[in-house]
Amino acid sequence: VQLQASGGGLVQAGGSLRLSCIASGFTLDAYSITWFRQAPGKEREGVSCISWTGGKIDYVDSVKGRFTISRDSAKNTVYLQMHNLEPEDTAIYYCAVPGWTRQCTRDRMNYWGKGTQVTVSS
Repeated sequence: VQLQASGGGLVQAGGSLRLSCIASGFTLDAYSITWFRQAPGKEREGVSCISWTGGKIDYVDSVKGRFTISRDSAKNTVYLQMHNLEPEDTAIYYCAVPGWTRQCTRDRMNYWGKGTQVTVSS
């Protein structure tokens, strides 16, 4: 099971980025996916999750209305579309799979991908 997050970069406040979480070795359709982020000096935060069917989606309050999580079965990929980015969104973003549940959760991730850096300048 391997996950790889990509799509990060440097963007000005108000800009947009789309992060991708690509899976290899397994089919993402069978799992829920959660995006996390960790800013320097701060605890890791669950940003958004999507259930295995896509029927349940959740966001942390600070990104509601700005971020959208989605999945593309054909590409075995989950996306995090980020609009109206703020300097406070600067962090390393990770995607993770709990494995023990197919429902949307921020608890007990068993599989983690390498992160991608998002930097938002003011």
